[in-house]
Amino acid sequence: MTSKFTELAIDCADPGGLARFWCSVLGYQVQDEDEGIVTIGSPAVPEGRNRPGPVPPTLTFAPVPEGKTVKNRLHLDINPTDREQADEVRRLLDLGARQVDVGQGEESWVVLADPEGNEFCVLADRSP
Repeated sequence: MTSKFTELAIDCADPGGLARFWCSVLGYQVQDEDEGIVTIGSPAVPEGRNRPGPVPPTLTFAPVPEGKTVKNRLHLDINPTDREQADEVRRLLDLGARQVDVGQGEESWVVLADPEGNEFCVLADRSP
């Protein structure tokens, strides 16, 4: 038996604000909020340990006092599901993302940062 990737923990200054941003990006909803820690996930995932098939991972945002200082060593790649990449990039910029250059050069993906500066990529030609 193997393990499933089910959760990504993200340190941040404003768990509620960052959770709202990522809920809007991914179509997720808040699943739990306790002692400043906010967990979001897909509304379509059934409860229980014996869920069949792939499980969309949850994101858990926890407050930390220090800010982000360097490029992420781990980042999310997202894929637009109902629009072209350029349209999705515009939508994400309207939500509060910003374009960043991490030295990617001329690539098919677009690198953005969330409101707290965490980099992520918007892919162009890979269907989820």
